Amino acid sequence: MLTVYLLRHGETTYNADGNRYCGRTDAELTDKGILQAQRVAEALHGHPIDAVYASPLKRAYRTAEIASGSQLPVVKDPRLIELDFGAWEGKTRQEFVAEDPSLWNSWSKSPDRTQAGGSGDTAFDVVHRFDDFFTEMMQKHDGQHVLVVAHNGVNRLYLAWKLGMPLKYYRRIVQENSAITIIRFGDQEGFSLLKLNA
Repeated sequence: MLTVYLLRHGETTYNADGNRYCGRTDAELTDKGILQAQRVAEALHGHPIDAVYASPLKRAYRTAEIASGSQLPVVKDPRLIELDFGAWEGKTRQEFVAEDPSLWNSWSKSPDRTQAGGSGDTAFDVVHRFDDFFTEMMQKHDGQHVLVVAHNGVNRLYLAWKLGMPLKYYRRIVQENSAITIIRFGDQEGFSLLKLNA
């Protein structure tokens, strides 16, 4: 079995500025985001962590460094990177929906087949690379506890997929900045969501 503490990174400058879509943009954590990561470190103190992995983007990597208490090296893995949001990058949902409502409608109905922002990732792109990552983690860290820090969009899509939900409903899963979600692989169900936003 593999137990994973799955985090979204702490608050960024894009989150604080009207929640602008910040896919591949390498935004920094705010002071609040750093504090959120420090609170995770306090919450995880005394819990076993055998390895730490993060998206290579600064907001996730820095959150992982702080949340792990710097006791273990943080391994960057590009499979954990946020969605490529294409033309939506750097804009609020209100802004880009006004520019092209039909594209947002297509994404909302079929994110598995629609490229985000017209030229970015599909939901299937995300779940397949995430599943590849976690398949490797199950082999590499069987019986262990791993801290993984990634992003709002990719975390929610993967959770929806593993829970058997249609991917168009991924936004019904909330991933708060630096809140702890605990998932387990390899139990009787194959996959279990133990805690969400703890």
